[in-house]
Order: sequence, then structure tokens, then C-alpha cells
Amino acid sequence: MVSNRRDGVLNESLFTDITDEDIRAVQRKFGTPVFLYSEAVLQEAAKKAMAFPNAFGLTVRYAMKAAPNAAIIRVLGKAGLHIDASSGYEAERAIYAGIPAEHIQITAQQFPENLEALVRKGVRFNACSLLQLASYGQRCEGGAVSIRLNPGMGSGHNNRTNVGGTASSFGIWHAYLDEAMAIAERYNLTIQRVHTHIGSGSDPAVWQKVALMSLEMCAKLPSVTVLNLGGGFKVGRVEGEETTDLAKIGEPIQREFEKFAQQHGRALHLEIEPGGFLVGNAGVLIASVMDVVDTGPEGYRFIKIDAGMTEIIRPSMYGSQHPIRIAPMQTDAQQEARDRSDYLVVGHCCESGDILTPKAGDPDGLQARCLLKPRVGDAVIIGGAGA
Repeated sequence: MVSNRRDGVLNESLFTDITDEDIRAVQRKFGTPVFLYSEAVLQEAAKKAMAFPNAFGLTVRYAMKAAPNAAIIRVLGKAGLHIDASSGYEAERAIYAGIPAEHIQITAQQFPENLEALVRKGVRFNACSLLQLASYGQRCEGGAVSIRLNPGMGSGHNNRTNVGGTASSFGIWHAYLDEAMAIAERYNLTIQRVHTHIGSGSDPAVWQKVALMSLEMCAKLPSVTVLNLGGGFKVGRVEGEETTDLAKIGEPIQREFEKFAQQHGRALHLEIEPGGFLVGNAGVLIASVMDVVDTGPEGYRFIKIDAGMTEIIRPSMYGSQHPIRIAPMQTDAQQEARDRSDYLVVGHCCESGDILTPKAGDPDGLQARCLLKPRVGDAVIIGGAGA
């Protein structure tokens, strides 16, 4: 963890601020591959999230699956954020990191075996299916609960990150709300909270529309006092990608909460759950060049590094783009000038899909990058790798 404030100026991405000298120092001290995070960027992102427009109060939960490192959790916890845990194990990890149990909510696809013990400590539970809701009722009869609903619409930067709509298994399908209410009544559960989440890198217009749909579902649940609209806010990592403006998308949501209060006499508390938005650009991955090979005049030049899909899977899985640069072993004053050329950067796995320079949005495609001519031992820095 580093602080990257220079001359009182903070960039919103560690990649754009860290120098080759910094990179070489980390490489020498810790070896590679190694992740490096900026505490200042984390704090700045947390500040933006905490300023999300709201009508009647706001809780920001860090979706810790983005990066469950204890140091990161502590920084965001001190900034006032609560936690969204994706498993009982993550909830325990957050508690060990110093987060109060009552600041943690579990939203898990696998029902936690130790849920009863966690609930006794103060951890909240968000039921993601009718079976989960019934299982919770059997173990914690008479308690309060949150339910995750699939509103029937989703949005992501590709189909693999869309977690709403008919093709998504996440959450209780909105048409089954009456069944959820019947289960809650059977076990004397109070549905105090509603949760929706539609995808990562979501379209702000779709996100706002789903927020309205979520409010309509809350109107059918008179005991609900909290609406959690999830996260999935887009993070711009390379030129041409824009980071979601939270203030801009939050303003119309604030107005709708005010309208809801006028119509239904309930001032709903708002929650959001950013993950990658908070940590994506706060971290970089530093690796080393292991080899440089090519496949002839009609082929490609490859930079082989000592990291890959084992450390950063987004390019291989989604065709995601990350900024990359070479940090030479020596300073410019100690070496001759190097040319630049087009290279593919590939990982250390014996797997053809282990590539860090795919075609944008196409994990099966290739898209060479113009990089400094590498030498074995040079450092390679991959930006936007914090999530």
C-alpha cells in the first residue's frame, strides 16, 4: 500500500501516477508478480461513493469480493463504508479485519453453513432465492431479513457480467414476490430490506430504470425501510472508457425516493454496493519480462511475463482492456534509447487464453499494443488491476 500524492495533486488511477523508479523499487524489494495499491486513491473513491445523492440517508457497502485484502477493507472501513460479503467466509474475514459484525451483510449464492453464528454476532443476511429465504426462516425464525429480487432487467459491459433479467439466476424473480412474502409470514420474518443488482459496468440509464422498478416492488412490502440498489458502476481503465459519474446518476434517484415518501409515507434509506469502482484503479499489478518471442514476419511478437490469468483474469474472461507499460531495468540515463513496437502480452500459464492484450470485448481476439522494446528482467506494469 502506497500513497501517491505528489505536489498536492492526486490522480484517480495509480497507473498514471506511479513512476518507473517506483516500479523498479517495488520489483527489487518484493519480487514479482506483486500487487500495489494506493491508499490515497482508495480514500478518494470512497469519498465519492459516500457523497452519492440521497434523500433520507445513505449506507455504502464495499462489495469485498472485488478485493478482500484486509488492508483494503480497513482503509474503506475507516472511511465509513460497510461491507457486502459474498460468503460466510468473507463475512468472517471482514470481522477479523476489524469491521463490526453489524456493518456486514451477506449476499451469497451458496447458503453459509455458519450463518446462525454470524447472525448472532450481528451480521445481516440477504436471501437470494426462495429456498434461501425458507432456510433462513428455519434457522432464524422471527428475525428480520433482506431479500434480493431480480427485477427482470439487467445490464453489463457484456453478457457475462449481466446479473438481471431472464438469463440470470441471481435473486428472486420479481413475479414470485408473493411467494417470498408467504414464506416470510410462515416463519414470522420481517422483510426490512430489498436488494437489487443488475450487473457490472452497467448502463446508467438502465440502472436508473431498475431503481424505479425496485421502488415499485418496495411499495408492495410495507415493512421495508431500506432499498439497496447494488453496485456495478463502470470503471474507466483505458482511454475511451468512462467512469460512472455517481453524482449524475444519483440525482434522479434521490428525487424518486422523495416521491416515494410522499406517496407511501415511508422515507426509505438508500444503500449502494460499489466494488470495482472503489478498488479497480487504486491497484496495479507489477510483473517481470521472462522472455520475448515471435512467430515470424507474418506473425506476432510476444512479451511473456511471470503473471497472467492467475493474477488478473478479466482480459481472458471478458476481453477487458488494461493499460500496460514497460519499466526498463535501468534509468534512461544509464541505457541507450529503445524503440517502440507492437507486442502481445501473454501470461505464464500453458493456456492459449492466457493473454493480457485481447481485442476489446472479445477474449478470443488479439490486439497488439505499442510498447517499449522489452528485455528480460524489465518490469511490466498493468493498470486498473485493483479489482
